[in-house]
Parts: sequence; C-alpha cells; structure tokens
Amino acid sequence: MPPYQGVDNIAEMKRIASDNVQYTKRRDYEWQIVWRNVLAFIYLHVASLYGIYLIVTLKSKILTLLFAVFFGVLSAMGVTAGAHRLWAHNAYKARWPLRLFLAVMQTMAFQNHIYEWVRDHRVHHKFTETDADPHNARRGFFFSHIGWLMVRKHKDVFEKGATVDMSDLEKDPIVMFQKKTYLVVMPLLCFILPAWVPVALWGENPWHSWYVASMFRYTLSLHFTWLVNSAAHIWGNRPYDKYIGATDNKTVAICAFGEGWHNYHHVFPWDYKAAELGHYSTNFSTALIDWAAKYGLAYDLKTVSADMIRKRVTRTGDGSHPYSKETKNIEEEHHHPENPVWGWEDVDMPEEDRKLAEITNKMKE
Repeated sequence: MPPYQGVDNIAEMKRIASDNVQYTKRRDYEWQIVWRNVLAFIYLHVASLYGIYLIVTLKSKILTLLFAVFFGVLSAMGVTAGAHRLWAHNAYKARWPLRLFLAVMQTMAFQNHIYEWVRDHRVHHKFTETDADPHNARRGFFFSHIGWLMVRKHKDVFEKGATVDMSDLEKDPIVMFQKKTYLVVMPLLCFILPAWVPVALWGENPWHSWYVASMFRYTLSLHFTWLVNSAAHIWGNRPYDKYIGATDNKTVAICAFGEGWHNYHHVFPWDYKAAELGHYSTNFSTALIDWAAKYGLAYDLKTVSADMIRKRVTRTGDGSHPYSKETKNIEEEHHHPENPVWGWEDVDMPEEDRKLAEITNKMKE
C-alpha cells in the first residue's frame, strides 16, 4: 500500500515524504552479511525447486506431499498458537500438556527456539518499523521478508531488546528446557523425522522424501511466516489505525493460519484471536485455541470488546471498516501511542484497556 493512503492532508503527505527521504539517507551502521545464512538459503531454495519438480512430475508419491502438508500445518501451530499468541503476547494461558505440545510443534518449525523468537517479536511490537525492529519494513520488502536474516542485527535491536521483560519465559520450565536442548532436538524434528516417515511407512525414495517432506515443506513454511513481516506491512487495509505500517491482508491470513490481520494485531496484540473476525477459515490457529479451551487445556482467553473496536475504528481507522460508516460522534482525540505495547503483560499497557478487555474461559491456576 502506498505510504500516503489514508492520509487526509497535503501537510501530512509532505511530512511522510520528508521522513522517508531522511530515513533512506541515514547510515547508522554497516551491513555485515552472514554468509552462512546466505548459503543456507540458497541451498534451501534450490532444493525446494527440485522438490517441486518431483511433485509436478509425480516422481514422488502423493502420500509424501500430503504428509508434508500435514507436518507443515502442525509445525505452524507451534509458531502461531504457541510462540506467537501464547508466549510472545500472553493472549491466553495454557496447561502444561498444551504448552509441551506447542513447544514440540514449534521446534519442528525451526524458526529459532521460543525464547529468541519471543524476544525478537516483542521488540518488533515495542519498536515497530524503527532500527530496533529486527525486520524493519521501512527497509523494503526484501529486507523485512528474508534479508534481515542475512545480515547482522542493528545495534538498536540488542540495546532495545535488553529492555524488554522476558522474566515470564525464564520461569517456564518447558521454554527453558527447549532452549537448552534446541540444537540437538530441532534437526531431528524438523528435518530427519519428516524425511524418515515416508520412507518407513510407504516406501518413498529417501532422496525424494528429503526434498519434498523436508526441504520444500520447510522453505514454504518460512515464506508463509515471512509474509507477515513483509507483505502485511505493505499491502492491505488499515481499518483500525491508519497511522501505523501494519495492514490487514486476507491472503497472508490464509497462508499464515490467521496471522495476516496485522493492523488489528498491532493495535490489540493481546487478543488471542489476533483478529476481530471469528470464522476459522482464515484463522485456523484460533480454532485450535478454542478447541483446547473447550477441554480445559487453554484458559483466560483475552479478546477485545466490540465497544473498544468501534471507538478505535472511528478514531484512527482508514475508513474501510463497517464501523467507520457509522456517525463519528466520539469525542476522544486521536492518540497514537509513543510507546506501543507488546502484549498483555507489558507494563505500558493502559489500565483502561485491561478493564475493557473481555476474558473468557477463566480458570484458576
């Protein structure tokens, strides 16, 4: 989406243009390419292309492709319902069986261990689209999509990251055990296991299994996740806050199992649905959490009241939300937070928001 969409006056357009020019001229640090990661990404994409060749030419078995999809969905739940909504944002609470399941699934996904994933994500929310944002979208699509993993992090990521509270994760034995054993367990769950299962159960060629169930599946899942950092900060609507970069993007929501309603998510990062929408077709992660809550494995599910949404939409939305069509008679002045929150436990979260939030499936620890 063009940077001026949703801007109401010429002065504001000039200010944004000036900011963008100043930003592109700044050179606060020298990019240091991490060649190990660059070479790894080259191999992954070449191997994935060969995996696609094996699929379209029917050289690999259809069961192997179906298994790769199933394995990819499971691992995605570890990232979306686990690392993201449970651990990064404290949007709900989970009993230890569910936490263990999600930790295993997140290990299968290989997107760094939970502790590091959460730290980077909290910094992204707290300092979004600044030098402290690990995948700052203001540096362009390529950088926010994959380029940020090919260079050393900006010093601000480390400095600001040190200010983000991580004590809740340090008290979680499952998170800390995963962190300690990650380098041993991750290769087994992410690469060896998915390559072995098709060979052992239906006699797939070992190399075909490697390229389809491991390489192609893993690389595709990475791109689906990366779209949230890149596409969902560029293309789409901003129904809840037109003054921030994050957008609502239905295509990304489908690919990332509900994580593409990003404008909503940056405004209300503590909502367990990560979206206003309730249907599961574009938010499979919410379906998993709701199912877990039904059986007592998830509880204290936090969500946003309709009144909060209506007030925010009429105050700062871009006009694309149905609520914006209503009479705008709210007396509140626009306030774009100087210090956004990363989730429910952030000390900067307004007490008013806590009082207006709706919490379902309440249960004592």
